[in-house]
Parts: sequence; C-alpha cells; structure tokens
Amino acid sequence: MTIYNTKGTCSRQIIFSVENNILTDIKFVGGCSGSLQAISRFVIGKNVDEIIPMLQGIKCRNNTSCPDQLALALIKYSAEHKEK
Repeated sequence: MTIYNTKGTCSRQIIFSVENNILTDIKFVGGCSGSLQAISRFVIGKNVDEIIPMLQGIKCRNNTSCPDQLALALIKYSAEHKEK
C-alpha cells in the first residue's frame, strides 16, 4: 500500500496498491464519497500509464482536483518504482 497526502482538495489522502503497473486497490480519505467511489471503480484494474493522462489536469478548486491528485500520486509512484 502506498499513501499519498493530497494538496488542495477535499480528500486528505489517497491509499492505493499497484501490482505489475496495474492499480489493484484504491481508497480516498475524505472528499465527495459518491464521486470518489465512481473514480475508484473506473481506474481499478487499469494500467497506471493509462490512468495518468486520463486524469491529469482535471481542475476543481485550487487549480487541482481529486482525480488530478491521483494522477500526481501515480506519477510519483512510477518515478519511485521505475525498473533499473
């Protein structure tokens, strides 16, 4: 499990798991429950490299959004877990 502390959104954290570059589990702490449940269902089982461009740049408030923060969390995760 990876924990990402969000910035500028109603959700405070995104807790997620990735296996073989596939998002296998995700939970948002705080935020709009219905919308975040829907986003979670859409992205579970997808390749991280497919999710990032789909969600990056979506704006809500503070020039970011929960989907944008998920994209940033996955970018950070990918950078930290690149195969060498």
